[in-house]
Amino acid sequence: MQSLLPTSVQIPKVLTIAGSDSGGGAGIQADLKVITALGGYGMTVITAITAQNTLGVSRIQDIDLDVVEAQLDAVMTDIGADIVKIGMLASPEIVQVVAQGLRKHGIKRVVLDPVLRATSGASLGGDDTAQAMINELFPLATLITPNLDEASLLLGRDIHGPNDFALAAQELLDLGPQAVLIKGGHLDASHTQITDFLTWRSVEDHLEVVQSKVFKHYRVNTTNTHGTGCSLAAAIATYLAGGHDLEHAVAKAIAFVEAGLEAGKFLSIGEGPGPLWHMHDFFPTALRDEKGIL
Repeated sequence: MQSLLPTSVQIPKVLTIAGSDSGGGAGIQADLKVITALGGYGMTVITAITAQNTLGVSRIQDIDLDVVEAQLDAVMTDIGADIVKIGMLASPEIVQVVAQGLRKHGIKRVVLDPVLRATSGASLGGDDTAQAMINELFPLATLITPNLDEASLLLGRDIHGPNDFALAAQELLDLGPQAVLIKGGHLDASHTQITDFLTWRSVEDHLEVVQSKVFKHYRVNTTNTHGTGCSLAAAIATYLAGGHDLEHAVAKAIAFVEAGLEAGKFLSIGEGPGPLWHMHDFFPTALRDEKGIL
């Protein structure tokens, strides 16, 4: 009897290249949660191991360069990836190895979250690493997603608020990526509305044009914000891999993270800022009553 099951089922394959967060709220761990929650298949290249929790980062151990290279080769020569999301790259040398791997395997879609500083303030990459990202990875990137601090570091000047976003995004776009999303969540918490600014290159009538879109959304009243940047970039990558265009992928990813912040604001994980709740579509913790029961 012939089987009625399909012989092959394809789901979005998302490779995340980033550091490991022992606290589970950011980095590789957050990326895999997002990719899975959004129906993708997640794979990893671990670039560093961090000892961290909700109170901060206490130690960072870079992975040997040949092991980073071997992980990427292992995934791409067998499984492949529809898109690559890049997070923490702690040294210029790791940046170079990752860039070489992307070119070697002909990877065309890359979402780069230029993680240079943890939410706690710990440095995850210095000026040399930032410059290496600009030189090696920006020309390969479909989208970069810096927050205000990261955009300021990359441009070598302060970016103060939404009035600066358009110029800063254009300057970052001129450095090589196809699109830039500047995230406004690091503005002073007195701002009840968050502004994110997306600008991208497109071709119309055989001419390259630059388009922009402003996303305004409310700030969720919570301290559980650990891993929001990683989660947003991973969500954008998964939506792009699933067939959404850039504008809609960004909009859907922002909505996903906002829902995760709302659902996770009552979570008690650790003594410091906890993570958002990635599984809100399946277990909506914000709806628990005072007894903790749905």
